[in-house]
Amino acid sequence: MLQPNLDQDTILRRNQEAKVVRRIVILILTIIILAIIGVGIGGYVYIKGALEPVDKTNKKPIEVEIPIGTSTSQIANKLEDKGVIKSALVFKYYVKYKNDNDFQAGNYELNQSMGLKEVIASLKDGKVYKKAEMTVRIAEGLRIPEVAAKIADQTDYSEEEILKKMKDEEYIKSLMAKYPVLDKKILDDDIIWPLEGYLFPATYEFYKKDPALESIIESMIKKTSTVVSKYQAGIDESKYSTHEILTLASVIEEEARKVEDRHMVSGVFYNRLKKGMKLQSDVTVTYAQQESKVTVTYKDTEVDSPYNTYNQTGLPIGPISSPGESAIKAAVNPEANPYYYFFARPNGEVLYAKNLDEHNKIKQKYIQEWRDIANKDND
Repeated sequence: MLQPNLDQDTILRRNQEAKVVRRIVILILTIIILAIIGVGIGGYVYIKGALEPVDKTNKKPIEVEIPIGTSTSQIANKLEDKGVIKSALVFKYYVKYKNDNDFQAGNYELNQSMGLKEVIASLKDGKVYKKAEMTVRIAEGLRIPEVAAKIADQTDYSEEEILKKMKDEEYIKSLMAKYPVLDKKILDDDIIWPLEGYLFPATYEFYKKDPALESIIESMIKKTSTVVSKYQAGIDESKYSTHEILTLASVIEEEARKVEDRHMVSGVFYNRLKKGMKLQSDVTVTYAQQESKVTVTYKDTEVDSPYNTYNQTGLPIGPISSPGESAIKAAVNPEANPYYYFFARPNGEVLYAKNLDEHNKIKQKYIQEWRDIANKDND
């Protein structure tokens, strides 16, 4: 008769123990939840404070130099050390979150009354207080020898010296290690100029009287890397590599002089590539010959070169000039259309055709315009 009493006592004791355990678990969970909420609130307050000015009333100028090639982390640390921002860590993550990394090298005059967003805007806009000692302007569509000539015009470096540096394999490899945008294909034996297409056309300001040649070249590659990153998602979605997109962009840059035509011309090239047709672009022929011609003859199109899209299917082996952002954008985002041919008139107008017969009629009608220009240049 004692066993039932013992079982009942055991059940009661176990129920009591279960209640205690539940209370402990609830207490622990409550503490964890409160801790998470506390960390979240604390983190929010910390980040919000880091976005605000260090001292809203202090407008005393603080000079900050951002050399060419300075990384975002280095910029963040320098700004914190100078007292311009509260947290280098918040700066780095905020910039990454906003994808605001297109900072311009230069000597800046900042102050503690500027919020984080204002500081970032100044660094992106290149609002510097010091006048540039040297400016190099690179137009869209220039080839490496032309870029070298522009640099030589503004510096004491000779064109020969610049071109030699642009073919220096060890130097190019050092750039490739620093800028992944540089594809290993640029070191192919058939590539004429390894850095062709990677020297972004823009205006570059330098705040030293005699900047190193390496820093001049690197600033252009860094700009290309920054611009390409804006379209990387689209490039990744395409079946083409970054090198191939820049190659196509360089052809579009040369073939479609007007920005408004570039997406359509890009669409024509995509149509031909998809169908396995040769691109038959005259500008790839002149690049293969390393010449500048207004018109291309049938004999010219027979030149044996991996750049010549008359004798090979697909894209040239590499870029043929320095494409601007609009050409890169067009290469990534072609405009769908039913055309497989186009003819560019000297006045910039581009005429499209669905088949070879239509194209030949257009060409026959307007080819004399180009011949007249060629004859004039030869006089």
